[in-house]
Amino acid sequence: MAEHGAHITTASVADDQPSIFEVVAQDSLMTAVRPALQHVVKVLAESNPTHYGFLWRWFDEIFTLLDLLLQQHYLSRTSASFSENFYGLKRIVMGDTHKSQRLASAGLPKKQLWKSVMFLVLLPYLKVKLEKLVASLREEDEYSIHPPSSRWKRFYRAFLAAYPFVNMAWEGWFLVQQLRYILGKAQHHSPLLRLAGVRLGRLTVQDIQALEHKPAEASVMQQPVRSVSEKIKSALKKAMGGVALSLSTGLSVGVFFLQFLDWWYSSENQETIKSLTALPTPPPPVHLDYNSDSPLLPKMKTVCPLCRKTRVNDTVLATSGYVFCYRCVFHYVRSHQACPITGYPTEVQHLIKLYSPEN
Repeated sequence: MAEHGAHITTASVADDQPSIFEVVAQDSLMTAVRPALQHVVKVLAESNPTHYGFLWRWFDEIFTLLDLLLQQHYLSRTSASFSENFYGLKRIVMGDTHKSQRLASAGLPKKQLWKSVMFLVLLPYLKVKLEKLVASLREEDEYSIHPPSSRWKRFYRAFLAAYPFVNMAWEGWFLVQQLRYILGKAQHHSPLLRLAGVRLGRLTVQDIQALEHKPAEASVMQQPVRSVSEKIKSALKKAMGGVALSLSTGLSVGVFFLQFLDWWYSSENQETIKSLTALPTPPPPVHLDYNSDSPLLPKMKTVCPLCRKTRVNDTVLATSGYVFCYRCVFHYVRSHQACPITGYPTEVQHLIKLYSPEN
């Protein structure tokens, strides 16, 4: 049994195919980064809407732009996305043999690079926007009191009815591909990799050495730029590269913190968080010792502890829970700012009138 399942956790040396655990881990990395950053932006926007409100309103677009710079930087320099490079993987052009494979430091060819950028950045953005559109249409449909009278209303109701099945088919497509990958029947764990014309493989020793020496070679091989247009292009390229490098460095350092935030604020984890952060139940209040100004409680429950007569206009003192005549307790609390029985500090606003069913 172990022999049949060995291919799930190990890859053959010939095709350097990563295990299902590696590819799923790198997929979940960027999936965890987005909600964690979204929560940080939400906290900033709520704390100071004037300065940070635009970050929340345009979060999808800002995140997509930064993701575009990050992924383009890594695909052109390491032949892998940020998360794939983080787990020591690279993208290999389909059809390349083991001997003719490009080094990871050479980057992907333009065709495969822009296909990869489209599936890594643009497709998730469109999917998020589609889900928000569906949510808004569903909310509008639920609260609308008008029957569908136009073609548009009939169309979007049909769209809302069909969307769950389309989404299920989409997710099922990915699930079937992952099962085929686990069983060794496919080279791709995701159909998007097949559409991009690439597959995933592990970084070789030569790839790692080339990636380590590439920054040094780039600094040595710099040539003086002649024309103004070339200077502007070079400056823009350096600026974009600097932004992408800063993003990659920040994410590399904070990726575990972001995953922790995603786990901490996940809906499935809320019960655990409450059990860990909930304060212990306080003990019941201990009444203070009675003094000369605090009369003892009467034996009959209908008698006011202050005037020793049957209560009139029953009023409870919320601070201690004892019941008195309204006139008696009002004058006492206004004069002493304390409960007549327990001595707890209190105010007149803590008096609550009680109404019996007979009244």
